[in-house]
Amino acid sequence: MSANSSLHIVCPHCQATNRVPSERLGADPDCGQCHKPLFTGHPVALSEAAFDKQGQRSQVPLLVDFWAPWCGPCRMMAPQFEAAARELEPAFRLAKVNTEEEQNLGARLQIRSIPTLALFVSGKEVARQPGAMGKADIVRWARAAAAQR
Repeated sequence: MSANSSLHIVCPHCQATNRVPSERLGADPDCGQCHKPLFTGHPVALSEAAFDKQGQRSQVPLLVDFWAPWCGPCRMMAPQFEAAARELEPAFRLAKVNTEEEQNLGARLQIRSIPTLALFVSGKEVARQPGAMGKADIVRWARAAAAQR
């Protein structure tokens, strides 16, 4: 990507699409509409509509943890995914989708087990990994999967 190119980044707070110069991506950019940080170092909880907007409009890979509150392995992996967000952002947007609340999305994407990590680039799923993982494995898997696209 050239130094003077820019990326579309969807705000995790207000869902506005922002154009961010690629050289400013690591400089904690704020949303032009709500003025909140575009990246917080924490996974973003997404509804089906927010998932669609993040996946289709943002030009950074979207790494999603599909989980449910009753799932023990999901709860064990949650702090690991949180730690991975601090390391992977802003090169990735990390998000969580509660499959109990977003059953249509889980069905649409054929999520059969939880936790499941899925990586989306330009709205298309490019990799999927079922099962709980530690932070180092999440980071390694996400980077490897993104590099193969």
